[in-house]
Amino acid sequence: MGRRNRNRQKPQKNRDERPEGKRSRDDAGWGAGYSEIVKENKLFEHYYQELKIVPEGEFEKFMDAMREPLPATIRITGYKSHAKEILHTLKEKYFKEVQDLEVDGQKIEAPQPLSWYPDELAWHTNLSRKILRKSPLLEKFHQFLVSETESGNISRQEAVSMLPPLLLKIEPHHKILDMCAAPGSKTAQLIEMLHSDMDVPFPEGFVIANDVDNKRCYLLVHQAKRLNSPCIMVVNHDASIFPRLQFDRDGKKDVLFYDRILCDVPCSGDGTMRKNIDVWKKWTTSNSLQLHGLQLRIAVRGVEQLAVGGRMVYSTCSLNPVEDEAVIAALLEKSEGALELADASSDLPGLKYMPGITSWKLMSKEGQWYSDWSEVPTRRHTQIRPTMFPPTDSEKLANMKLERCMRILPHHQNTGGFFLAVLVKKAPMPWNRRFPKLHNKDANSSSEVTPAEETPAEETPAEETPITPAHDSPTDTPVEAVSETPAEGNPSVPDAPDLPEAKKDNVCSPPPPKKMKLFGFKEDPFVFLTEDDPIFPPIQTFYNLSPDFPKLNVLTRTHEGKKRNLYMVSKELRNVLLNNSERMKVINTGVKVWSRNNDGEQFGCAFRLAQEGVYTLCPYIRARIVNISMEDVKVLLTQENPFLGKLGDDAHNHAKKLEMGSIVLRYLPDPQNPDAPQCPIDLCGWRGKTSIRAFVSRNERLHYLRMVGVEVFRDKQGSRNDAPTEAQEGNADDTEVQGEEEGSVIEQKDAEAELNSSESNPNGTEPAEST
Repeated sequence: MGRRNRNRQKPQKNRDERPEGKRSRDDAGWGAGYSEIVKENKLFEHYYQELKIVPEGEFEKFMDAMREPLPATIRITGYKSHAKEILHTLKEKYFKEVQDLEVDGQKIEAPQPLSWYPDELAWHTNLSRKILRKSPLLEKFHQFLVSETESGNISRQEAVSMLPPLLLKIEPHHKILDMCAAPGSKTAQLIEMLHSDMDVPFPEGFVIANDVDNKRCYLLVHQAKRLNSPCIMVVNHDASIFPRLQFDRDGKKDVLFYDRILCDVPCSGDGTMRKNIDVWKKWTTSNSLQLHGLQLRIAVRGVEQLAVGGRMVYSTCSLNPVEDEAVIAALLEKSEGALELADASSDLPGLKYMPGITSWKLMSKEGQWYSDWSEVPTRRHTQIRPTMFPPTDSEKLANMKLERCMRILPHHQNTGGFFLAVLVKKAPMPWNRRFPKLHNKDANSSSEVTPAEETPAEETPAEETPITPAHDSPTDTPVEAVSETPAEGNPSVPDAPDLPEAKKDNVCSPPPPKKMKLFGFKEDPFVFLTEDDPIFPPIQTFYNLSPDFPKLNVLTRTHEGKKRNLYMVSKELRNVLLNNSERMKVINTGVKVWSRNNDGEQFGCAFRLAQEGVYTLCPYIRARIVNISMEDVKVLLTQENPFLGKLGDDAHNHAKKLEMGSIVLRYLPDPQNPDAPQCPIDLCGWRGKTSIRAFVSRNERLHYLRMVGVEVFRDKQGSRNDAPTEAQEGNADDTEVQGEEEGSVIEQKDAEAELNSSESNPNGTEPAEST
């Protein structure tokens, strides 16, 4: 048999000659690619009618809402001062432009803020993806959303997905664990809340974001990196056996407990039918039965690692009580009073929800109903477990207060379906009240140290915790495992044994080659620099770093050769990294603050500032900062390599006095000019011999231009203008007119190449600045 010609092209069908009933992805709108799926599932309707989770008389409205496309919802992200500027731009420009428009016979409703989200930072509209992508009338708004999303200033996030982080009540000193974090929209919220005060470069707290899927971890890294935080670490573990971590406290090994834990577990996802249309044909009752055990094990592991006085939010995008109230009831019963369901009814004013239910029954995959464990035949005991049913003791059930759980129904506020429960830890878990001994790793001592008795968070003296927040305490260390049925959850998962420490000082893992392994990429090591590292003196002199600059927080990802990039993490994350190098698989952490530029050596420093870490570094930099005006911002972001004379007099005179090399271009708000941005802006730049340049990525460039009133977008065909426009060669005012009237695109290919070369160039060099 002859070999098939692989290069032979198949005849293409005319796009208009599709089989009847088939539509293109674009034509399918919100449910793109799923147009052939019929939104019917009689078993689903029968099941939820029997469970009565929907108020009487509303079931038809409930099902109608489930069949409707999910409305587009956006959330404004980032530091608060910048978020307010984006909100101002949205409200005063884009929302006004799209309201009252009519597209394909559909009237565009004015976007409305989500009533329960603070500060009007989340909005919903009836715009679908199809309308946004195809309508010329909405082109500017669509490009704004795409650009701001890519630069991390806006997230297109489902409304109900925003709820769990809000209920955690994050404060900047909290140590947070996100157990099942990918794809990362909720993780981004946690990071934002941690950085609520923009003037604090290193909050005391941190976020450890975990996911079991190695590939999804890299999606998580992408989401987290947009926020440029030194307080985030992405790790790759099975959440149900997430390792017990340690850290140094007063020179002794202590157990790390978290103040806040987000436990957003894998679920059957029937609350997502409005966007994940294939759930309609795949949904069966067995999905929930198969997931219940895993969900309970993850929740148990979560509360084991929660500090006394801490708060954990358990959430699913499922409406099924087997995955919701049953898991919470089993968890509360196992805790023997150590956990309490918190009343969160007043935390989100304006949110409509149904209270948790206290009575439910189960259906087997054959359609048989069971109201109690005693009714389940022996042959079904491997699929159906006792923890799936409500407690039979009425007094115990009443004490659980399951009505404090929150179930979001789609037809109440035009959202997806969701379930939430807020748990507060009042005491150690019953299986953790005896403590194994922890070995003190001090080389001068071979004695063993036993952790102190668990105490509520607020009772731990602040002076005894120099590295971690005062409210955390060395609690909850698990004892030996007790055999228990896996489907019920094992509340005593043994911790990973103490493994040998890394052989090299300040190194968090051995230096393996970064290539694809059977279970994912093997990451390069994290190597912390020492205070006397020879790399610091030229940097210290060039940027005049303040004496309190935390050199020990600087790390790199290589043992040998020249260091290409320098990153920074917070002191607390450094503590975690150094003490758990062999316990956890770290995918990524820290924020890039400097990149090597070999041509910079002739100017006194081989490292230029990285835009990602500029807000982390700036509090410590006391030289090479040029204050610029709003008009200077326009010039720097619209002209490719402007001469120094293009800047205002103050900026020009200051820049002339500086030597060539990397600089910070700082805009400070003018309260007397309400039309100007009312938040500080720091841009990384380069002072050339006769010119000055801003090193800012394209999407960030567009973002800052919008903040100063310059509208820039590409035309409908997406064509790009590689040559500088007339406006780029002229003044900033011309740019504004050009941008708004003709829709020119500002491309900064050279600047982007220099920004990206440190990642792509194997030699770690960058193009030299024009001299």
